[in-house]
Order: sequence, then C-alpha cells, then structure tokens
Amino acid sequence: MTEQTTNSALQEHDIDQIVRDIGIPPCPAILSRFSAEMQQDEPDIRKLAELIARDMALSAALLQVVNSPFYGLRSKATNAHQALSIIGLRAGANLVTGLILRQAFPAGGSALMQRFWDKSASITAAALMVARRVRGIDLDEAHTYALFRDCGMPVMIGKFADYANIMDRLEHVPGARLIAVEQMDYQYSHARVGYALARGWLLPEPFCRAILYHHDFETVIAGRREVEPANRKLVAFGLLMDQVATFRSGGGLCPDWESGEQFVLETFGITADEVIALAQEPGFDTR
Repeated sequence: MTEQTTNSALQEHDIDQIVRDIGIPPCPAILSRFSAEMQQDEPDIRKLAELIARDMALSAALLQVVNSPFYGLRSKATNAHQALSIIGLRAGANLVTGLILRQAFPAGGSALMQRFWDKSASITAAALMVARRVRGIDLDEAHTYALFRDCGMPVMIGKFADYANIMDRLEHVPGARLIAVEQMDYQYSHARVGYALARGWLLPEPFCRAILYHHDFETVIAGRREVEPANRKLVAFGLLMDQVATFRSGGGLCPDWESGEQFVLETFGITADEVIALAQEPGFDTR
C-alpha cells in the first residue's frame, strides 16, 4: 500500500507541517500578482506584461521559449507584451509559472540539481510532442504538468544531502517503491512535497492532486473518493510521457508502465503499438 493511500487526505495542517519541516519556498510575489490578475474577469495583458518585464531573467527566459522552434513564429517576439499576445494569456500564465519554478531551483545549484533538470527537459520534450498527438489533453496544461509533476524532488535535493543516494538506488524501480523509501527515510515523499509546493503556488486543486497521486495508479484507477478532484487524465498522461521518453532514449519499459499501461491506453484510446509509434516520431529530442 502506498503512502498516498494511507495518508490520502492531506489537510491544511499537514501541508503547513511539510512547509515548515522541508522548507518549501513561498509563492513568489510576482506569481501571486500574476495569478490575481489572471483571476479577473478580463485580465489586463498590459499589467501582466509589466509584471514580467520587471524581472529581467524571467522576461529573457519567456522570450527564449516563445521564440524557440516549438512555437514556430515567423517573426520573433521582442518583449513580454508581444510574447503574451502571441501565445495567449493562459499559455503565458502556465509558461511563466514553470519558468519561475526553474528560477527557484537553479540547475547550477549542484550536479544533482543539474541532473534533475536535464531529465526534466527530456520529459518535457516528450510531453509537448505527445500532447499534440493524443486526444483529450490540453497542450498548455500538459506542459505545466511535465514541469511540476516531480517538483518535490528539487525541494528534497536542497533539503537532504544524501538524496542523491535515493535517486541512484531507486532510479529504475516503480514509483510506489521510491515513495515508500522516501517516506521511511525522510517522513515525506516527493509526491507530498510537490503537492504542497503546487498548492502554495496557487495551482488548481485538480492539478495539485494529479501531482500527489502521480505514482499511485491503483488508487486513481479505483476512483476512490480521496483522489477527487485529481485530474485523472494528467496522471495517465504523466506515465505516457515517461514511457515515450524512455523508448526514445533507447530504453525498454519505464518502471511504472506495467502497473499503469492499461489505464493509459484506455484513458486516451490508444494501443501499445501507437505508444511505440509516438516514440519513433521525428522532430523532438529527449536526450
């Protein structure tokens, strides 16, 4: 039985305890202001662009992504206002949130953090390609989920000096086993920590629950009440992007595929052969 099954209903005091014990970064002020504006009936793109422009690193990162081949723009954006106008406010909000996450846990912080972000980049590349090929998944949400699903890991990397041992030893075992060992050694798993971070950073509850249960396919598949309102499609999508990235990098089955394969195939109405075909698509690099 996984940790999520036994401690499924995280209460506010549980989240507060995680924040205190682990040291989760508080929601950055820029993200709070950005989220508040996005919740208006008619968000002001000018105000949103001004918020981004005040942070030179964030503005530069936004332009780098928007001007990348992924968006295929004929003319390049030169400022935050243009970037948001081109990709839309919702996509821009998701992208900004992901970029702020990377700022909070810079790759240069340690070799292990660099390794985490290198793997995250390969997963994100797979996610973006797969989201364009399967039905029923929103591209922008899929991108954000690829960035945030394992966001508890950089927090754990920063908190526990020996976390590299966990990652090395359990890299090729099912996620439920990883979570059990994290719970035993540190009292918290990266799934719970990631959920707390996502909640604190004002991401929607169904999205946050998809982070919490991203290795607990048994509970999600069973439709247990404590899982609600988790976005089941995002949980399935997370495993699909893992498997495509693993195939693409020359590996076989990813550790969680056996337990969650049928869930993924039924969720998206695809076959095992189509998963292999997705991994053989040209035009993206997961290595």
